[in-house]
Parts: sequence; structure tokens; C-alpha cells
Amino acid sequence: MKIETGHRWVGWSDTGGNRFETSDGAAIEAVADATVFALGGASWPRVGSDGGWVSPFRNAGIHVSELAAANCGIVVGWSDVLARKFAGEPIKNARFTVGDMTSRGDAMITALGLEGGPIYALGPALRSELAATGQATLLVDLHPDLDHASLVARLAKRRPKASISSWLHSAGVSPVAVALARDVTSNHLPGDPAVLAGLLKALPIPITAMAPIERAISTAGGIAVTEVDEDFMLTRRPGVFVAGEMLDWEAPTGGYLLQACLSTGVAAASGVLTWLGVAPTN
Repeated sequence: MKIETGHRWVGWSDTGGNRFETSDGAAIEAVADATVFALGGASWPRVGSDGGWVSPFRNAGIHVSELAAANCGIVVGWSDVLARKFAGEPIKNARFTVGDMTSRGDAMITALGLEGGPIYALGPALRSELAATGQATLLVDLHPDLDHASLVARLAKRRPKASISSWLHSAGVSPVAVALARDVTSNHLPGDPAVLAGLLKALPIPITAMAPIERAISTAGGIAVTEVDEDFMLTRRPGVFVAGEMLDWEAPTGGYLLQACLSTGVAAASGVLTWLGVAPTN
């Protein structure tokens, strides 16, 4: 086996060979009985995973869905005050909802918006809503372990001369939660305990966009599953196999994502052996 570095795949030749450009500007062609492509998505352009393969595949008549950021943060139009004071602070133990999709855990406030596992899990729903309407709303339950009535009971115990900050602090509302509630209401917090409890149980945060794809952990979109057979071979390009994030699927970040990439790689390798008529070895 020989590993070549400094080569960039740029498409197929008219005879079906793989065309490459080398780091020194040379153009070469390589013909193979079978080829496995594992070129990734577009979420790590600084290490070469920039989605440059999409155009050659589309030019070959292969359907490739638009690549999009997955397992990524979201963009929120925070006020300057909130972004300056609370970027880097977590929203602890909250429930996050978009449409019918819900996730729970900790999210991190950033200068750009929000990051974290619960946000990543809601990525598909957020992307769909943004694509459909150009905007999305994230509802945040800042007290998921309390029902509305219990939170109202806490908030109803306000001392006559207590400031809003001390009132909410004594009711167990965190400084981060107070800041978020102030931000989305333009600092006009309701004084009625029932109304305020409703706000804290379903704080509407307007989302303007997903974080840029180059900041994403992974990529959604890619080669449609209808373009490959059960061995991950392209039906339009016999002998050409694809694996990993090039395919149109997405998974939660971490082990699930890695496992799926590795599994499709193994499946494609098995497909190559089948195509070449070689018996697999354990």
C-alpha cells in the first residue's frame, strides 16, 4: 500500500479516471478498479474538509443535497449588555423546545448566540423552521422541575419594597435567567407573578440563523441515499463507493457521529470486496 499526500481530488476524467491536483500544481490521473470516497462534509475547511467535491459529483449527475451546518450553535441578536456580561455563562438545567422537538440540559451563552448539546440536538428542527420562514423561536423553560403553579407560589412571596433583582433572587431565579428575561422583554419584566412565571417557563428567544458551517461540528446534507445501493456504491458510477459525512444523514455529535462514519466506511469496504469478487477476511 502506498499513501500519497498533497493530492486534491478534482473530479473524473472523460474516461472515468480520478483526476488530482498536487500541491506543486501538477495534474495527474489515476485509474482504479474500485474507489472509496470519504471526503467529509464542509465543517472543517481549515483542514481540507470544505465540500469541494460537491460540484464534480453534481456535474456527474449525482444528486447532492445542500450541505448545511449540523451540531452547531445558533445566532441570537443579544443586546450588547447581555453579550458583554454573560458570554461564557451557562444556562443550567433548562428545557429547550422548537416546535414539537424538545431537549434538556445545559447551554452556553456566547457573543454570537447559544451553544451546547441541547442546542445541537434541536438543529434539524431549527434549520427547518429557518428555511421555511426565515426565522425561528426557541422556547426555554428555565425551571423545568417546577410546574407553573409552584413557580407562581415562589414568585408571589415578594416583599413590598424588594427590587426586581432581589425579588427574583429570593424566588430562586438565577442571574442568567433574569438577564435572559430582561433581554427578550427589552427590560420590561412583568410584575404579575403568574405572567412572569409563564415567561420563565417558556422564554421565547428569537433565532436569526444557524452558526456558520465552518464553526459547526459536522455537516448535514450530502449525497442522497437513493444514489447508492446496499453496498454504498454509486448506482451511476459502478465501482465508486462513498462513506461518512458525504452521505445525506446526520447524527448527534460525539460517539454516534463517529460510529456512523466508521460503520459506513466498513460497509463501503465490504462493498468493494464484493465488487471485486474478493472473499472478505476476518
